[in-house]
Order: sequence, then structure tokens, then C-alpha cells
Amino acid sequence: MFRETSWRRFDFWLLGVLIFAISFGVAMIRSAIAGNEELAQTVLRQVQFGVAGLIVIFIVAGIDYRYWTALYTPMFVVMMILLIMIYISAQPQFGAARWFQIAGIFIQPTELAKVVEVLILARYFDATKDRPRDLRWIFGSLVWVGTLALPILLQPNLSNVVVMLVIWAAMIWINGIQLKHIFWFGVAGLTIVIVAFPFLEPYQQERVLTFIFPDENATFGNLYNVQQALIAIGSGGWFGRGYGLGTQSQLRFLKVRHTDFIFSVIAEEFGLVGALLALSTIVFIVYRCLRASRLARDLSGSLIAYGIAVLIFFQGAINIGVNLRIVPVSGLPLPFISYGGSGLVSLMLGIALVESVVMRQKEVDF
Repeated sequence: MFRETSWRRFDFWLLGVLIFAISFGVAMIRSAIAGNEELAQTVLRQVQFGVAGLIVIFIVAGIDYRYWTALYTPMFVVMMILLIMIYISAQPQFGAARWFQIAGIFIQPTELAKVVEVLILARYFDATKDRPRDLRWIFGSLVWVGTLALPILLQPNLSNVVVMLVIWAAMIWINGIQLKHIFWFGVAGLTIVIVAFPFLEPYQQERVLTFIFPDENATFGNLYNVQQALIAIGSGGWFGRGYGLGTQSQLRFLKVRHTDFIFSVIAEEFGLVGALLALSTIVFIVYRCLRASRLARDLSGSLIAYGIAVLIFFQGAINIGVNLRIVPVSGLPLPFISYGGSGLVSLMLGIALVESVVMRQKEVDF
């Protein structure tokens, strides 16, 4: 299970940039809370979750990733139990039951479910690599994802269901889905979106409608938040107003600024340079994950690293897109930078799996 020599291949570039991203995120959270006493503990908690995540990285990376894929059935069962429990008994927050509260800390199993999905799909596609790329092969993978996604959809948590479907689509694409199946799944997906829209929660419909038909005079709601985010980004200029000096964040015009809209705080306080720095850290982490995928010794390891790369890239792209008003408000955090203990530790678990893959590669490559 543990091999001393494998630590020579540990990706310290990935770890170093990851620590930088988390440290930068902690600093920006401290600025973003703008002296709000109700949020005073968020900085310390983010540090604690970051330290816990580092411990997870060194423990999980030391274990061969193939042990984790071999445990796909118990992981799936435990994940389903947690998701069903949260649907039945979790405390509603922000209009949905998504968190358990333990010792004053909110824990969101959905974040872990996305990493478990990557492991399960990596195992499935490795086990079926010699099968025909027919509908049976496609629906076999979709059953695993759909079963995990259903209790998440019922919370309701549509944004994370979309993330899970994107991970599935990216992994089935890389494993050789036929073009004709892509076409028919695209038609089916568009039909489902149109038919399902009237059945969405009111706040979910509002997010879509305000994006398509914006009310520029809105003084509250999702569009107001995006307007304030755009003002913050635009006022930052090239080099920003300075740390802790952003008017939109410090005067609290910008809501949920330590989570959903932390990118706008970065852009306002550090300008375009700071925004590009934050973006570059995410891109570099994704690149190192893809590098691990390329160097993996087998298909399951390659798919684990690839799936984690897709997860980080997509969440980062959607978060920044929301801040720039390119996509509707989703509630997805900026990876490693936004506040959120469950999301941070879960993504660091994903990085741990990537490190486990790269430590067991066949050859060393920068």
C-alpha cells in the first residue's frame, strides 16, 4: 500500500501552488468579510480546513489509488446514505437542505459526492474498456451518476447536479462515445431542460429569467449581486484599489462576497493583475492534474486525474462566469479560494488522489 520510493515523484509544484491558492483565499476572505462580526470565524475555520486538507493529501496520496477504486461499492453506499439523510433531516440554509451542522460547522456531503463520482466512473470505464461503445455502455455509467445525483437534485441543488453531469459527459467523451449518441443525447438534454423548467424551484427560475431578461434597475436579488460584482471588477482597473480598500466589498454592497463573488473582491482590490493571478493558479492546478493523467500507469489512474481536472476547471469557469455575468448565478465556489470547508477539503481529497496517481507513474517528467 505504501512505498517509500514513490514519494520521490510527489508533485511538489502542484502542492506549492495549491498552498498558495489557499493562502491567497484566506487573505481575501479576511478582506471580504469587511469586519462583519457574524463572519469573524470564517478566516480561522478556512485555515483549519486547509490544514486538515493538507493532512488528507499526505495520507491519501501515500495509498495506491487502486485501493480506492476497489472500494467503489462501499463508497457509493455510504454516499447514498449521507445524501438521503441530508434530504430527510438536514437543516435548511439559503432555501435548501444541503448541510449537516456539527459543532457549529456546516458539512456538505454533496461536495464529497463529486469526488466519489470520479472514482466510481474511473473504475467503471476501466472495467468496461473492451466493451462496445453502445447505449448499454453509456447507460451503465449514467445509472451510477443518476443514482448519486437524484437525492442532490431533491435538496434542491441543481448547480451541483449540473457539475456531476458535466464530469460524466467529459469522462464518457474521453472514453470514446460515438458521435451519433452525442447528437441524440444533446437533443434529449435540450428537451428535458425545456420541459423541466416550469418544475424548478422559484429561485432557480428567477436566476435563469433575470439572466435572460435582466432588470437593470433591480435593487435586490441575483441581478443586483451581479451588478455590484461588475462594478467591483470594473473599478479595480489594472492594479486595483489596494488590499482591504475595495468600496463594493468594504461597504458591503456586494453580497456573499467571501463565497460566490470573491473573484470580484480580488479584481476590485488587485485589479486585472490580481484577477489573472487567481485565474492562473486555477489553470496551473488543472494543468498539473492533466499532466498526471497523461503519465498515469493505467486507465483508471488517468481517468481519476482527468476527472478531478474537469471538476476544478468547470467550477472555476462557472464561478468566474457568474461574476462576469456570462452565465446565470449558480452558487458554485471558486476552487481553493472561496470560503467553504466541505468544498475545500473535498477538492484537496481530489488533489490527493491525483498525487497518488502521479507518484505511481511509469516515468518521471516535469
